[in-house]
Amino acid sequence: MLSKLGATSQEMEIVPEGKNFRIVPEDELQAVADFLVRYMPESLKFHQTIQTYLNNKVWNFHFYVAKNWPEDPICLHFPGCTSTPNSQIYESVTVFCPSARADLVDLVTSESILLDLTQPLYLNFTHEAIVNRFEKRYEAHDKITGDVYACDNPPADVDTDGLPPDVELVRLQPEHMKAVHDLYPASDIECREVFEKLVAELPAYGIFVEGQLAAWMVQSYYGAMFSMQTRPEFRRKGYGIYLARRLTKEVAARGYKPFVVIRPENDASRSLYTKLGFEKRFRTVRAVLRPR
Repeated sequence: MLSKLGATSQEMEIVPEGKNFRIVPEDELQAVADFLVRYMPESLKFHQTIQTYLNNKVWNFHFYVAKNWPEDPICLHFPGCTSTPNSQIYESVTVFCPSARADLVDLVTSESILLDLTQPLYLNFTHEAIVNRFEKRYEAHDKITGDVYACDNPPADVDTDGLPPDVELVRLQPEHMKAVHDLYPASDIECREVFEKLVAELPAYGIFVEGQLAAWMVQSYYGAMFSMQTRPEFRRKGYGIYLARRLTKEVAARGYKPFVVIRPENDASRSLYTKLGFEKRFRTVRAVLRPR
């Protein structure tokens, strides 16, 4: 049974210290986040994961830094995503280190206490230089590439006057989350429960046409805006720009830098966000890593 923080029966198995990493006590997390600012924009996703955790605790993540932190500026959080095949905390991970120090990934691939190095490791969207280093020890399967686009100057205008009379932009509620999760393309790595917690704590909006949910957008637990989804029958009607404007403004007002992860082949999303002032910062990869 999941608690408010996404805790599982594995909660009793948290390991405070590994071979190369140590857990970060909650009262040290802000200092870690402050240190990561020097590595912006590459550290954006990890930095804002810490901030959303401290501000809202939507999910029960466990943050680790290298034992030689900050001289070795590499940090991890477990789980890396909210759904994996065996629901084990150390089965998935998100990793940050500066791309120029990608050699630090070797501390992860030799981490024999926190990780079972004989088993697959589920890696959430991570800088491509880090993934490339992982591939010295792992084979990357089911790779999905996503470009991080960030917005330095969010639009002030969130006018919805252009919407037809039968179309509304509405704040989403937990009861809408089944429909949202059913449309989400990464529902294999993010569980429905996390969406219910997100909409209770963070900005989330939907476009409703005659009372039916047509499109949605939610701020995620890593401070970004989860990729917008629109039901096929409602596409190409211009609804996306209204959602993106509203959420971009609210995310910024809460103290986060708005950003999205866009697949390179998604020309429509790239066009929409560049109109709102988003610019590409770096490329990430999501993958299942299998030991060589």
